[in-house]
Amino acid sequence: MKSEVKFSDSAKRTMIIGGGVCCEMLLNEIFNAQKSPYTEDKYSAQFNPVCIIDNDPKKVGKEIMGVKVVGREDELVKYAKEYEIEQLILAIPSLTSDERKAAIDICNETKLPLKIVPFIGTLILDDSATLLGQVHDIKVEELLGRDPIKFDNKDIKDFINGKVCMVTGGGGSIGSELVRQIAKYHPQQIIIVDIYENNAYEIQQELVMEYGSDLNLVTLIASVRDYYRINQIFEKYKPQIVFHAAAHKHVPLMEVSPMEAIKNNVVGTFNVATLAQFHNAEKFVMISTDKAVNPTNAMGASKRCCEMIVQYLSQQHEGKTEFVTTRFGNVLGSNGSVIPLFKKQIEQGKPVTVTHEDIIRYFMTIPEAVSLVMEAAAIAHGGEIFVLDMGQPVKIVTLAENLIRMYGKVPYKDVPIVFTGLRPGEKIKEELLMNEEGLKKTSNKLIFIGKQIDIDEECFAASLKKLRDAALKNDEAIAIKALHKMVPTFITPEEFNTKELHILEGCTE
Repeated sequence: MKSEVKFSDSAKRTMIIGGGVCCEMLLNEIFNAQKSPYTEDKYSAQFNPVCIIDNDPKKVGKEIMGVKVVGREDELVKYAKEYEIEQLILAIPSLTSDERKAAIDICNETKLPLKIVPFIGTLILDDSATLLGQVHDIKVEELLGRDPIKFDNKDIKDFINGKVCMVTGGGGSIGSELVRQIAKYHPQQIIIVDIYENNAYEIQQELVMEYGSDLNLVTLIASVRDYYRINQIFEKYKPQIVFHAAAHKHVPLMEVSPMEAIKNNVVGTFNVATLAQFHNAEKFVMISTDKAVNPTNAMGASKRCCEMIVQYLSQQHEGKTEFVTTRFGNVLGSNGSVIPLFKKQIEQGKPVTVTHEDIIRYFMTIPEAVSLVMEAAAIAHGGEIFVLDMGQPVKIVTLAENLIRMYGKVPYKDVPIVFTGLRPGEKIKEELLMNEEGLKKTSNKLIFIGKQIDIDEECFAASLKKLRDAALKNDEAIAIKALHKMVPTFITPEEFNTKELHILEGCTE
């Protein structure tokens, strides 16, 4: 009981959200640790439980192990001030992802540090683990507003087992995780292809340390722009499954150098895809992005063009290669994503920079993104665009605020947040489906197939040649004009953002 316990001056006044079994277990651990003269558990000494919040009206006003249940969740901010609370613990491991995100949003209104008890499925409740030891700081992944996506490992295992798999861009964030997951399913051989030798070397050494000689691994430095070099690789290694992850993806940088986006993304995809077809690879899987939908920048338009190349080759029905595209949003923690930038800014004592207070994005974790690619490859029959239901989009400023709180700091007070303005080519929000696409369900309830419109092959081939020739000559004016013609949904960011901001403000045109 709390009355029997003396807390140290360093123990922070703590509010527990949730007055169930988990709360009782936490209190029991805290009190026992404080009372024991032999305890070395410094972590337990950090907590002085002052009050409890619970939505059950029958519990309000009563005590749990001497700690009073003072009110409901909607009164949380009021009681946090009244009881001079210094930190919060969210102790309801049975919450769904949506419920957890809503609870976190309420907790964040207090601007206090927040710790969380894991989901029931990830709790370890045995003699060797304490519940308090599993309480952790809020994780960005827990703000996605949905459960982690689960995939059928048997489908993937049957698909990869005994196959020669090639991954272009195999040293990048997505490519390297693809290589890691492929390695688990006993491929005949993995071929890493990357132009950046440092990344390629790192994933090569990681896999050598993990698998030694048990994994048949080849690491090659090559550019997807070089048709003849890629052809050599196909001729020598004869990959059966090709995962095409090589791409330029940084929107503002590609706005400054659009020819590089076209050469690397469009020409590179055409090279690898046509060679996969010529050499009778079984599957060609292209990794796309939500920025390909109604693009407002050269990078997004180039990736939309890549999707059209894959569809164009699929429509031809030449050879045995099945072509498939996977499309998803921003990847947490990947190279160039906002999270590593925010962390660096916080750790260096700099303001956190967000481009616009209303900007929102769809997010997923790197393992989710790669699992989508693997699952899509396993169940594809050719010509599909697989789209992941990524839940509700997340405001970037909310991510920044919560990341600051993860460091035990108060947003806008300890760490300023500065709005710098939308960058060249940047959308206020992203989309996942083109207007002309319908949605078809798959065996996984969170993966859908977007049905593409047919492509006029003769017209497309002529436009693609014009685009390629202009890009190789670095003729930006002709190339961008050709890209607009090939991707009719390619509009200016000003046009798109003005419309969306009007909608956000409740205006009508």
